[in-house]
Amino acid sequence: MAAPLHVIWDDEDDPEGNVQHVAEHGLTTADVAHVLALPAGQSVSSSTGRPMAFGYTPSGEYIVVVFEQVDADTVYPVTAYEVPEPRQ
Repeated sequence: MAAPLHVIWDDEDDPEGNVQHVAEHGLTTADVAHVLALPAGQSVSSSTGRPMAFGYTPSGEYIVVVFEQVDADTVYPVTAYEVPEPRQ
């Protein structure tokens, strides 16, 4: 995935929004945007069929971001959470 030009975020006060959802997993919008811009790997969710980007946050946590591709330059993060690093 090329670095998205635009990441859609819900209002941070929306309890059902994506900002709150990633915050529930101890992550920030900056963490998610960083991984979307510099993914270490990509896949597709087996449960939802949505694309996923794996990568490291600026603080070094390895996370997955599940997102919807709105158009060629826009993504909507659905969720993000820490996952085990891939084995080398």
